[in-house]
Amino acid sequence: MKKIIIVGGGSAGWMTASTLIKQFPMWDITLIESPNIPTVGVGESTLGSINQWLQFLGIKDKDFMPACDATYKTSIKFTDFYKKGEHFHYPFGQPDLQGTRNGLNDWWLKKFFYENSPYSDYAETYYPLGYLAENNKILKSNELMNFNFENDVAYQFDATKFGIWLRDNYALPRGVKHIKEEITDIQVNQEGIISVNNYTADLYFDCTGFKSLLMEKLEVPFNSYEEMLVNNSAWATHLPYTNIKEELTSYTNCTAIENGWVWNIPLTSRMGTGYVYSDKFVDDETALNEFKKYLGRDDLNFKKIKFTPGIRDRIWEKNVISIGLSAGFIEPLESNGLMTVHEFLLYFMRNTQRETITQWDKDNFNSMCKSFFDNFAQFVAFHFAITSRTDTSYWKYCTNKKWNIAENAKMQRTENYYFSENSGYHCIAAGGHWGPTEACTLNYFNSKKDNELLEDWKPFFNNLEKRIDSWKTIAKNLDSPYDFLNKEIYNGKI
Repeated sequence: MKKIIIVGGGSAGWMTASTLIKQFPMWDITLIESPNIPTVGVGESTLGSINQWLQFLGIKDKDFMPACDATYKTSIKFTDFYKKGEHFHYPFGQPDLQGTRNGLNDWWLKKFFYENSPYSDYAETYYPLGYLAENNKILKSNELMNFNFENDVAYQFDATKFGIWLRDNYALPRGVKHIKEEITDIQVNQEGIISVNNYTADLYFDCTGFKSLLMEKLEVPFNSYEEMLVNNSAWATHLPYTNIKEELTSYTNCTAIENGWVWNIPLTSRMGTGYVYSDKFVDDETALNEFKKYLGRDDLNFKKIKFTPGIRDRIWEKNVISIGLSAGFIEPLESNGLMTVHEFLLYFMRNTQRETITQWDKDNFNSMCKSFFDNFAQFVAFHFAITSRTDTSYWKYCTNKKWNIAENAKMQRTENYYFSENSGYHCIAAGGHWGPTEACTLNYFNSKKDNELLEDWKPFFNNLEKRIDSWKTIAKNLDSPYDFLNKEIYNGKI
């Protein structure tokens, strides 16, 4: 594999080109893209795992952020998902378990004694970023326990501009060739792709988005996840700021409304926002009106997006690898669109370490990609599985839907998985009022005198409160995301 053709540009195409030219600088790498096809351009939010990929490429935040209207992201806020009037955070980093008796379970026992504790308190208790995000503060130093800014913080940016920056500042200067042509001719045989517009290569990367031009030519089946993930449509738009100093946050906000949920992603130039819904419960026009009502305005340009949640049966088929939307898509929740791009690329590099690539390497790559995708799809589905809302047919469906636990093994109620500090499930479970306390444990507590047990546990509950107090002290002297970005990245030009 010394000659590579990437079909399709956008963020997926140029992330692929940048990765390959970094890992294989002696390869002949060409990217072909149509000059007339716009990118989807709504994948504007990332997770902390992007840092491993950025560090591999040697790209620092100050390199790309100013060109992409980028902001830092430290958490995801979920509003009205469990029920109206409640919200909770899923902060980045790892939970701080110092001073606890039973780790993540301490908070649930605190809740047993202090019933009025809000469920949003869970994230603020274990994650310093939970408290900071709730109060719209940001910290760059690593003085907070279990948080490393360089590894844990994520980014919110204009995905189209990010692809352009990679093209002009990374891929092309390192030798990637760029051809702008409409894709009009794809030749195939039993071995795979022969040529694209008469250009030949040893290996092709399909970065053509939902069209998936190369994989469709090879007739690779698409496995739908519609049984597990109900959403398949979105309206997206750009929202100008009213007061950027207050509205620019260090988190993505996800708000559940009538037939789905609305994302709000703050960039330095504007906010990206969109309504994700299911056309099984609402038609496109009604959904658009619901979105306009939520925004309180109808004078914006709205873009409709249709998708089918699912993934190709094989990501690497013969001499073609699909990356990005051409490989698969879950839905926008939890910012997984760009994540599959850099994760699949890292998997590709892991499986191309040998002098000769065999079917084993391809099969192992496919297995890694499918396993990663399946697990994350189940994680996204979990957000809807634990809702208690029944105010519309959509939310009644989510509340009453039967879950095939045998097929979706990760959705079992297993303490080892849901309540592991390395899993995001426990934050979402807490936001959904779903705790790990077993019936036998509750019976034990109920059989004892409350004041006796409370005295025994008070030191541990006090430890939880002391940590929050220490984070409050730190937060008093911290900047808002607006001021922080102006100092660190934009030199006062936001």
